[in-house]
Amino acid sequence: MLADRVKKIKPSATLAIDSKAKAMKASGIDVISFGVGEPDFDTPEYIKEAAVKAMKDGFTKYTAVGGIDSLKDAIREKLQRDNNLTYAREEIIVSCGAKHSLYNIAQALYGPGDEVIIPSPYWVSYPDQVLLNDATPVFVKTFEDDSFLIRPEALAAAITKKTKALILNSPSNPTGMLYDRASLEKIAELAVKHNFYVVSDEIYEKLVYDGAEHISVASFNSEIKARSIVVNGLSKSYAMTGWRIGYAAGPSDVIKAMTNIQSQSTSNPNSIAQKASVAALTGPQDFMSAMHAEFDARRKFLVGQLNTIEGMTCRMPAGAFYAFPNTSGIYGRKFGDRIIANSNDLALYLLEEANVALVHGAAFGDDNYIRLSYATSLDGIQRGVERIRETLGNLKDGR
Repeated sequence: MLADRVKKIKPSATLAIDSKAKAMKASGIDVISFGVGEPDFDTPEYIKEAAVKAMKDGFTKYTAVGGIDSLKDAIREKLQRDNNLTYAREEIIVSCGAKHSLYNIAQALYGPGDEVIIPSPYWVSYPDQVLLNDATPVFVKTFEDDSFLIRPEALAAAITKKTKALILNSPSNPTGMLYDRASLEKIAELAVKHNFYVVSDEIYEKLVYDGAEHISVASFNSEIKARSIVVNGLSKSYAMTGWRIGYAAGPSDVIKAMTNIQSQSTSNPNSIAQKASVAALTGPQDFMSAMHAEFDARRKFLVGQLNTIEGMTCRMPAGAFYAFPNTSGIYGRKFGDRIIANSNDLALYLLEEANVALVHGAAFGDDNYIRLSYATSLDGIQRGVERIRETLGNLKDGR
């Protein structure tokens, strides 16, 4: 008989869509995927070369549970250089991806009776990681007209004596929106006043556009830093999704607890990938400019095209590589006997009739939207958008 905690969670919707799209492709169907958030760029050669060297040098054994010192130091230098944050080695842990870092945090901090505030729309794994640790996710709705930023008064209203943490994702998956300094300062004030943690997921920090600035909430002062756990990784910035290296920086007692938990679950992250990550963080960073420019061009094209499709409206995202169009204007239409009543119906319809994979907004906490990742070629985006336009044109008024 399965444990009760398993009944509380559901599979990752993004990975489920990606799996189905890959299965369709394997059967010979030409599927265009806007589903999974994975850069379509290859890992830079100098990073691969560092991995090859590590293997040739025999660096293939267990390492320290929380990561090798050279990688911790590279992370410390990166946080100082990019985020104006100073940490000691014992305040850093390296894990098997940023998702693993987030799960370690959940294991270390959340428990029965705790409440964890999650702005909605949210990344799909946040609520389930809270539930797996017998805590309660508290959703605070954000609105398109506010650029999907949590209103300070709404956050304040959600805080109780049981509030243990706020999970903050900037730039955001799925909305692509970015918290500005003023908004973060208000969040920091509330966290300090009410003494809860801010879990700051900054995995998309290198992908911000139009001259915007990514700011880490932990950088304001020592009081908010003491209540912040900064989460990041190599997957998005360095096109290293499969290498599975993420990290967290925070108070030493929290990091020690996370390390103890990791010692009883995965042990150390991959030794070879750690050496490659040192090279990534300390080596040339110029390749990011080309990747950033390409994502920016795709962003502008995709959002521009989505806004020409009847029934859709889409804000221009400030960061990450996702478009999050409002599709509620399409609901109620039908194709034959098939009625498009919600975002899941729409996603299934487009997958089955247009061979286009994307993720329904209900998976992110808002059924009025769908999410499209533009981490795919511009040609694929162009063809995908035309399929969407044509297939939605086949819908009739269902009233």
